[in-house]
Amino acid sequence: MRSENYVAFFTVCGFFIGLIFSIVKVDTIADLFLYTFAITLFFHMFIHVVLVYFINANEVFKISFDKNEHEELANAQVMELKERENQITALLKSINDFTPNEREGVKR
Repeated sequence: MRSENYVAFFTVCGFFIGLIFSIVKVDTIADLFLYTFAITLFFHMFIHVVLVYFINANEVFKISFDKNEHEELANAQVMELKERENQITALLKSINDFTPNEREGVKR
């Protein structure tokens, strides 16, 4: 189960526990909101502390980064871009070399 699910579950549990406690023990509406909010906040913070201590985040980030593979891929893409640039340059040069006499022979 993901850590976000634990946070959501315990926050909702804290809300309902706080609401039940407030309804049973508190007389005024302001205190009802205050105690419900305080107990919900306590549950929310408590589950974060539990997750920090008991879920090992290092296991998630143990994916190795293969630098050589990424460099080879980047170099291949750079070579492909250079090849395309040379093709575009050759096309532009052929367009610029197009003389006015040749344009007259082309019918529109």
